[in-house]
Amino acid sequence: MSFFISPALAADAPAAGAMDPGMFNILFLVGFGLIFYFFMWRPQAKRAKEHKNLLANLAKGDEVITAGGIIGKVIRLNDDYVVLEVSEGTELKFQKAHVAAELPKGTIKSI
Repeated sequence: MSFFISPALAADAPAAGAMDPGMFNILFLVGFGLIFYFFMWRPQAKRAKEHKNLLANLAKGDEVITAGGIIGKVIRLNDDYVVLEVSEGTELKFQKAHVAAELPKGTIKSI
């Protein structure tokens, strides 16, 4: 009957070089946290900071593109909204948060 029950020769002391399962779990969680921080959270925070600076530095006459792909020139802005001239005489009002990027001067030639 000894083939059903394996003898526990060194049950009290872990084998040389073996890691405690609790320590392995902690190291695994710390490693996962570091991967999450460096590959997900930090780049997103950097993009959010750049976007916040973009919105803070918007000025009349800047050429921008919106999140929906509309290109226009800023003609008026306040704390929450920006008015873009997308063609001569056509003005569209957007929330500032929807401005995706600032374009180089001279991108829009027909306005």
